Amino acid sequence: MPQMNRDQRNAAWQAANQWRARAAKTQPTGLAGSLKLLFTWLAFGALMIVGVVFGLFFLLIGWAMMPFVRHKMKKRMEQMRAQQAQDIGGGHADPATRPGHQDVLEGSYEVKDDQR
Repeated sequence: MPQMNRDQRNAAWQAANQWRARAAKTQPTGLAGSLKLLFTWLAFGALMIVGVVFGLFFLLIGWAMMPFVRHKMKKRMEQMRAQQAQDIGGGHADPATRPGHQDVLEGSYEVKDDQR
């Protein structure tokens, strides 16, 4: 087998050389190519600026909404704490927990006398 150099053995190197050759062929030539390249860069720059403006806009909207969301979460936490305190303190908001009401577990039970 003849000795092959590194360029021929490495497929990635060959692909890079092919890309380089294609890029050299597609270089803008003349005024039309230069204008095309200029408009491409201008369009890219405009899209970048629009993206940054949208990003800043949504960032400011998020910052503006934070106090309202915090207030809502604070009220929800107060409701949860009140509900927990009511559950612990024996509040009878639920009709099933009113005095005299007993929950019954189904099954057979046997009462054992505690005699020693």
